[in-house]
Amino acid sequence: MSSIFDEVVNRRNTDSLKWDSCRQRFGKADILPMWVADMDFKSPSIITEAIIRRAQHGIFGYTEASERLSAVLAGWVKKRHNWQIDERWISYSPGVVTSVNTAILAYTNPGDKVLMQTPIYYPFYSSILDNERELVTNSLRDNNRHYEIDFEDLEKKLSDNVKMMIFCSPHNPIGRVWKIDELKEVLRLCKKYNVILVSDEIHSDLVFKGHKHIPIGLPAAESDFENFIVLVSPTKTFNIAGLSVSASIIPDAGLRRKFRATLSKNGANMLNIFGLVAAEAAYSSCEKWLDELLLYLEENLNTLEEYFKNNIPQIKVIRPEATYLAWLDCNGLPVPAEELKSFFVNKAGVGLNDGVTFGKEGLGFQRLNFACPRTVLLEGLSRIKKAVDELSN
Repeated sequence: MSSIFDEVVNRRNTDSLKWDSCRQRFGKADILPMWVADMDFKSPSIITEAIIRRAQHGIFGYTEASERLSAVLAGWVKKRHNWQIDERWISYSPGVVTSVNTAILAYTNPGDKVLMQTPIYYPFYSSILDNERELVTNSLRDNNRHYEIDFEDLEKKLSDNVKMMIFCSPHNPIGRVWKIDELKEVLRLCKKYNVILVSDEIHSDLVFKGHKHIPIGLPAAESDFENFIVLVSPTKTFNIAGLSVSASIIPDAGLRRKFRATLSKNGANMLNIFGLVAAEAAYSSCEKWLDELLLYLEENLNTLEEYFKNNIPQIKVIRPEATYLAWLDCNGLPVPAEELKSFFVNKAGVGLNDGVTFGKEGLGFQRLNFACPRTVLLEGLSRIKKAVDELSN
């Protein structure tokens, strides 16, 4: 049966970072880009129609988020994730990275220690280092292609005067959906050592069958812990990253005041009118589209996993429990880890994310975005197979 997600949309010459920057990013323009985390699917038509209606008004002055948006966002979080939030807890910014930078500036001082669990979304490195904070890493453990938190090391690191922990839930790039006991232990340690927890939950809506995202706010309430903020956004879920809109959920009034003051000081508290319109349309009317998307993505994931298993067994797929990003263990290839990016670009003609950009633990890995029409996915996989076969010959 055909799907709306089978449509192949030409994204070249649309100022697309993913498609139009291949020469700058990879040294070649004629490759198949399967890297940055946006989808090659049209956003829900409901969003497009809402933007068109707003555009037809013809005046695009200064704007602010409406109470309607906060109400539908709170309703979405309650319905999808069973977390009852107060609409007054919500602040808006252009993006999750903006919010991470804002939290670092609001809650820490230059020289303070900020911890991340690596490998991790690479812009967070510059969020810490460019703001002159000290980076502390807690490496996730690869237990037979299932990543786990090294809690012994985490406690050792947190106890050494760490001020903030950036937590990725679900985790990018490994795709873990953290279980309740894992979340409770993270909270226990942050509470014990008075560490502010910044939980990036941008992929929380993109969870596959058999797994359930638990917002950190749920176990936090049970443990009487309010030293946290939760970052969410419709941009990954509904493929509207170019519209620059995200939300920070901050129950503690003191943390909320500091966050908003820092947003304002940096001029990051004014959003794009079309981003606000799109977010309201997404959270109020696009749940059915998301449910259909998740089915398609899971079929893509199954296709990808079976393809590697049957045709390219040298590459092992770390099956994600969430996100549309596959973490590929390429250490079985007869290619030096430092040359993997060049191999995929110049031999296979595909552009992936080099694993080492997520941290030293990613050396020998690549991240592949499978949020594309299945014909495009199969084209990319066939290119990889041909290149690997040529290695053997």
